[in-house]
Amino acid sequence: MGPAQDLFGQLWKEYALSDSRYLTSDPFVLCMETVTAFTWGPLCFILAPLILTSHPLRHPIQIIVCVGQIYGLILYYATSMFDHFYTGVTYSRPEFLYFWVYYFFMNFIWMIFPGMLLVSSVRRIAKAFSALEKLEEGKMKGMNGSGKATNGHAKKDI
Repeated sequence: MGPAQDLFGQLWKEYALSDSRYLTSDPFVLCMETVTAFTWGPLCFILAPLILTSHPLRHPIQIIVCVGQIYGLILYYATSMFDHFYTGVTYSRPEFLYFWVYYFFMNFIWMIFPGMLLVSSVRRIAKAFSALEKLEEGKMKGMNGSGKATNGHAKKDI
């Protein structure tokens, strides 16, 4: 991307001032971005219609994508911090714009929204299991020890 003069190339180089690993073909960044492009990206395209149609698979897939995104971001920050504190290598320029706005804040957004969606899905699944448990308890209360319902009908296995 270094010699690219188009808009995308210029944006890439501007962002690289906040994380020079994007200009040096850093192995971690290449691996992380490959997983994002070939796993989380396609799963998001699968997830979008599931959200729109309230499909039951929405929440499990949403949890997978959110956990993957958050995990990748934690590794992204952690590898940079490790190199900074243990090897003395710093990938970001020290100016406020490059470090706090580009490097920290613009990446942290990818923690906030997946985090909110993750909590939402976990709550929704917990609520569904709670409702199922109450339903099953209600069915069990309607049965006596003989396997016959208290209304005299035989227990029907589903």
